[in-house]
Amino acid sequence: MEEKRTSVFENGLIWFGAGVSIAEILTGTYFAPLGFGRGLAAILTGHVIGCAMLFLAGLIGGNTRKSAMETVKMSFGHRGGLLFSLLNILQLVGWTAIMIYDGALAAGGIWDAGNWVWCLVIGGLIVLWLLVGVEHLGKLNTIAMAALFCLTLVLCFVIFRGGVSDAAGEAMSFGAAVELSVAMPLSWLPLISDYTREAEHPLGSTAVSAVVYGLVSCWMYVIGMGAAIFTGQSDVAQIMVRAGLGLAGLLIVIFSTVTTTFLDAYSAGVSSESVFSGVKGKWVAIGATVIGTAAAILYPMDNITDFLYLIGSVFAPMIAIQITDFFLLKRDHSSQSVCVENLLLWAVGFLLYRVLMRYDFILGSTLPDMLITMALCFAADRLRKNRA
Repeated sequence: MEEKRTSVFENGLIWFGAGVSIAEILTGTYFAPLGFGRGLAAILTGHVIGCAMLFLAGLIGGNTRKSAMETVKMSFGHRGGLLFSLLNILQLVGWTAIMIYDGALAAGGIWDAGNWVWCLVIGGLIVLWLLVGVEHLGKLNTIAMAALFCLTLVLCFVIFRGGVSDAAGEAMSFGAAVELSVAMPLSWLPLISDYTREAEHPLGSTAVSAVVYGLVSCWMYVIGMGAAIFTGQSDVAQIMVRAGLGLAGLLIVIFSTVTTTFLDAYSAGVSSESVFSGVKGKWVAIGATVIGTAAAILYPMDNITDFLYLIGSVFAPMIAIQITDFFLLKRDHSSQSVCVENLLLWAVGFLLYRVLMRYDFILGSTLPDMLITMALCFAADRLRKNRA
């Protein structure tokens, strides 16, 4: 029986759902002190950088038909890649908890039924999405995305109909804002191949995924930034209440959280298959959702900026090495146990990112870190060949 592949349209819907997110709107509120013009420029610049990397990462998985963490083994060896699989599982469980927490907090601000109740509702719907499966979400996702699209249009109209002001104090530099904009698409780098590997047309699906996510993510950032400038509020629930959205706002909160967090939980399951043989990814994904729901009920998770920067420092040099190996050097280390050379280069890239964060570069820390890591990877390959 021929394996069912996802269409370009279905991949676009998946990444539309990833972009429509309370976390993205919340992150957008941090840009308000820059003013609307400079804030918008930082959002667009960061997303161009981040989504270009997202496209290249997804293309590797689409061309090889391998999951994200299986493609990592092509650069770091079949045992060396396990390090990134474990780190990816941890960050995905963390994201699942953060997304459920943010969604429950926002839903509770619109209709106070108790934070734990909303955590259970959102967690239960994510489990339902997981049981349906990514290959069979077509109609369900189409309905959910159409509803979300209409509701976010209403939210956008209500927020911006009064206009926005450029008058604002600059609490963060432009470079720091760009880095915060890069951080969100960068957080999807260790996931995108889990979906493009299933694509009927890898190139088209990867391109549509990166473009759709980039546009929608920018839109969410702008909604958050504009709402904070226009209303003076950074609380998403209060923004929606002031906008008079009520039930519509509640639906935006719940379904945007579900469609985004589903991707995190699903990929946690896929990554587990790279670490533990014989494990069924779907049940690990459900387990990750249960753990994330429990964590969201028990622990406060109000500021995620440090978490985003930690993800950047881990995965930016990782994907830089993968891009260099796959597209430039045409190397595959998956037959090796551990590629020590690339692991050492990754460690250098990780430390370099942490150092670069202390300086204010106009294009942020991710791009220079990746370019330097790629140059080091290329130089190490040439040096090894010359010595040979």
